[in-house]
Amino acid sequence: MRTVVQRVSKASVTVDGKVVGEIGQGLLVLAGFHTSDTEEKMHWMCDKLLKLRIFNDDEGKMNRSVQDVGGSLLVVSQFTLYGDARKGTRPSFIESARPEVAIPLYESMLDYLRVNGNLPVESGEFGAMMEVSLVNDGPVTIILER
Repeated sequence: MRTVVQRVSKASVTVDGKVVGEIGQGLLVLAGFHTSDTEEKMHWMCDKLLKLRIFNDDEGKMNRSVQDVGGSLLVVSQFTLYGDARKGTRPSFIESARPEVAIPLYESMLDYLRVNGNLPVESGEFGAMMEVSLVNDGPVTIILER
């Protein structure tokens, strides 16, 4: 599993002109699922996201998690995170999990974060053409992989 995590002051995702997910301060998480991903890997990633200390404390040091600051999560599925463009100029997505694997993992991820994070969790729409807007706070962008 691979995620791109961005600390944001606000973010939203729109499908067909309608906002389907929107947050204020928190994390925008672009989540890609690999063909070999499991619930265990997804749980590890969720726990890492909830505890990742990338928000500033009173001294301006990154010592607080999204939970510590009372933030929110916007989780957007993105199979292109496993695009491989090492050969040629057209990426291959063979390592990206097929929808029959990725959809249950994505939905389980959202449920896990809602139950274990005790914070608002918004989402995009799996498989849809989405427009993601954000104000990257910092900017802070972290890539996590398991």
